[in-house]
Amino acid sequence: MENISDLNIENSKEKSVKIDIGGKTIKFSTGKLAKQTNSSVLVEYGNSGVLVTAVMSEDAEKSYDFFPLVVDVEERMYAAGKIPGGFFKREGKASDKAILTSRLTDRPLRPLFDKNLRNEVQIVATILSVDQINPYDILVMNGASMALTISDIPLDEPIGAVRIGKIKEKYIINPDYEEIEKSSIDIIIAGTESAILMVEAGCSEASEETIMEAIEIAHNEIRKLINAQKDFKQLIGKKIQEGCRFELNCDVKNRVNELARSRMQEILNYIAQKAKSGEMIDILEETKKGYFQDELKIINEDVKTKLIEEFPDESESISYSLKDLERTLVRKMILEDGIRPDGRKPDEIRKITCEVGLFPATTHGTGLFTRGKTQALTILALGSMKESQKIDSIDSEEFKRFMHHYNFPAFSTGETGAFRGPRRREIGHGALAERALKPMIPDKETFPYSIRLVSEILESNGSTSMASVCGSTLALMDAGVPILNPVSGIAMGLIKDEASENFVVLSDIQGVEDFYGDMDFKIAGTKNGITALQMDIKIKGISVDIIKKAIYKAQAGRIFILNKMLEAIPKYREKLSESAPKITTFRVPKEKIGEIIGPGGKNIKAIKEEFDLEAIELYDEDNEGVVEIVSPDENNVFLARKKIEALLKGIDDINVGDEFLGTVVGITKFGAFINIIPGIDGLLHISKVTDKRIDKVEDFLKLNEKILVKVSSIDKKERKISLERA
Repeated sequence: MENISDLNIENSKEKSVKIDIGGKTIKFSTGKLAKQTNSSVLVEYGNSGVLVTAVMSEDAEKSYDFFPLVVDVEERMYAAGKIPGGFFKREGKASDKAILTSRLTDRPLRPLFDKNLRNEVQIVATILSVDQINPYDILVMNGASMALTISDIPLDEPIGAVRIGKIKEKYIINPDYEEIEKSSIDIIIAGTESAILMVEAGCSEASEETIMEAIEIAHNEIRKLINAQKDFKQLIGKKIQEGCRFELNCDVKNRVNELARSRMQEILNYIAQKAKSGEMIDILEETKKGYFQDELKIINEDVKTKLIEEFPDESESISYSLKDLERTLVRKMILEDGIRPDGRKPDEIRKITCEVGLFPATTHGTGLFTRGKTQALTILALGSMKESQKIDSIDSEEFKRFMHHYNFPAFSTGETGAFRGPRRREIGHGALAERALKPMIPDKETFPYSIRLVSEILESNGSTSMASVCGSTLALMDAGVPILNPVSGIAMGLIKDEASENFVVLSDIQGVEDFYGDMDFKIAGTKNGITALQMDIKIKGISVDIIKKAIYKAQAGRIFILNKMLEAIPKYREKLSESAPKITTFRVPKEKIGEIIGPGGKNIKAIKEEFDLEAIELYDEDNEGVVEIVSPDENNVFLARKKIEALLKGIDDINVGDEFLGTVVGITKFGAFINIIPGIDGLLHISKVTDKRIDKVEDFLKLNEKILVKVSSIDKKERKISLERA
């Protein structure tokens, strides 16, 4: 362990520590800013600075029946020297990046608090400065842990967080934006000194071995961050508060056991008996949420009704005791018998059905994916590049052409609820699915469209984010988007006995297994490798060996699900959806854009009207001109492109084989003269008008008629061009 002098802690009112991670220095300092908090830490990295504060309320809110932890990330445009756009000129709602960073920070910290604590704890990370070189999310995560560690707020132990990239065969610790862009993996790992708590990743079909190597490399760096926090705590840490905690009424617990244990056990015994005999439990598909959950609801309501009369002020103890009993019995059956609440074996996947082509007259692509009692309907919309999303953040300004959104209405769980825009969970799940699919989306040169996928969760009983990945893949293929490889996803779970260290890894977890289990490990990928993963732990971390077993077990499950999807649609459709707009983009010399537009827009307006186009867009990109043509009619797009390409050519630019949309300007006995570009005509000989012998050209061509022709020969000395039909 590094000692205090090694950590360069300054002996002044403002205390600071510097630590080297991957050859870069992170500095934590406290004692100067925001001194009325329980603690505050300024984290500096490069020229970026994040102030992280931690505050715990003095009193507990009696209405809470959970530990109320809140993490907020506050972006400020001044951090990048910018003034916000819009009328009000101030920051509005949190950006998606700020929300995702809040979730990244919350997930590894929450398991390290006593779940019975009822004082509200709020962590606020204010982004004061960004150098637009280094991502700030790692600073927020480590700053939050440091602020809690040196405070009087009761956190069990500190965490560290590290990002890992890989360029060719070299792993990079905390890569900057440029390195992330070149990297085949982008993985954030958080953990304690002895265990991993969270993994979040986006990859370009990475192997399981690559993921495991990255986690092991990261854990070594995490230990350095944790040691620094422990040493800093010894120097300036405060005496820990006890806080207000929920205390279980043991009399209530005993009564719950008396009234409910045998009834719950009877249900589980029935499931185990059917599973062991190999019989199908048809009732599982017939009930609303599943046999176990529906029967459990009846027992819970019955017990609560009886006990609230005996213990009118102990509603929380009643609910807690019922959940604890359910948890104990479910986990026992899985650990001892290898049987799950719906009768499945640990590695068994629920029934899967897939469908494509819903609403073909109006939508561009649809995919309906159903797995057990989880159902996701994804609908795809294609648009021109001008419909890309503009993102003006404190890091950079960019245009995003691929978007995935996720909606989780209350009716998906058979409940009521208001629609008030996407919540943090919906933004997080949408981003995870987007990350999983993005590496497989063709580039804009291959497929010049903006793409928006929306996953509507219609039924929910576990792993809706992975269902949305599968539904979205189906929608992309249904629309005819030439994806590189189809992507499927699966959620893995874990039941671990802390006393014996025995554990069971579960494939395709449902809601009750997520709720009472110890892990939610979502893994998405293609037949070739992983494209995204997200691991959350409810216990105080798991070993690398457990992660390894889960990740390899997920590989088999992922391929099984993918094969089920490919039964519905084996490959993306060769032809784009009839209802989709037809778009082409091509590059032209930047200095020629003016010629295409013409004086006062004359040329471009005439072409748009002539071919009934929705739009013609011209813009600069990479110091070149780009033309984008949009129309519902594919033939009109093709003809308009030929017209524009012709505008840019003189006779010296014309080559044999070039095609033009020409206009018949003269008819003679031996052929027709076709104007192919302004001021230049070519001869279409009578023998080339059709593939048959004809006597009169005028029987087949009319003046001012437009035809597609191809250059067959050029005499540049005589400035003569011979044509044939294209």
